[in-house]
Amino acid sequence: MPGRPQKKPTYNSELQFRKFLQELEVAYEESDSLRMLASELNISLLKLRKLLITAGIFTSDTYTEVNELHQAGKKISEIMELTGLSRASVHSYLPYTKGIYNAEEISLNAERCRIYRVRQEQVRVLQKVPSEENLWQTIIAFQEYPFKTVTGLPFRYKLKVGKNGEYNRELLIDRREKSKSLAWSSVVLAFENSKRVSEEVKKPKALGDIRGVSYIYPILWRFGLIRVPEAIEKKMGKQR
Repeated sequence: MPGRPQKKPTYNSELQFRKFLQELEVAYEESDSLRMLASELNISLLKLRKLLITAGIFTSDTYTEVNELHQAGKKISEIMELTGLSRASVHSYLPYTKGIYNAEEISLNAERCRIYRVRQEQVRVLQKVPSEENLWQTIIAFQEYPFKTVTGLPFRYKLKVGKNGEYNRELLIDRREKSKSLAWSSVVLAFENSKRVSEEVKKPKALGDIRGVSYIYPILWRFGLIRVPEAIEKKMGKQR
């Protein structure tokens, strides 16, 4: 009796996985840090490292040590004892084996890489031509991005689509405690004020007494439009 026909007879998971790893390599080359890339792709740091190791584009002394022990036939528990690493960390330094990555995860992570590249390109356009329209297009691209305020409060925003099919110019801020809206006019005002500041913007209020400026500040920083003190960078997500 013939077996059940495949839903996607032409789908090659191994090939798709390799294509995804190529896209991930591009994202990694453009990223400032491993931790920040993991945050932007919304995957754990351990999983990102394992993917990069599988792609052959990440190495470190720990990676070398773990893999040499593994190739020598050491069990995971033995590697843990020899290196002092947790089980999860040991696994994160070993590449994925063939067939272990499923199609759904490949598709999801490939889409995350695509969004990351779109965002990076839009930031480059904005920095080259810092206009209000390019700022708006960048705002659209960064919907649901994991921002943090100077106090480390995580938040995301999204835009509603109006009856005309276009985005309403109002940012709906979603944070842990409650949600609030941020007027586009406030973002534009802070943006215009930032053009007159050449030094570090030490705090949000330095951009003006603007409603919601505590949220606009990390957005403008992520877009590369303002410089902030290193201590604040760390709180907002950048790891040097």
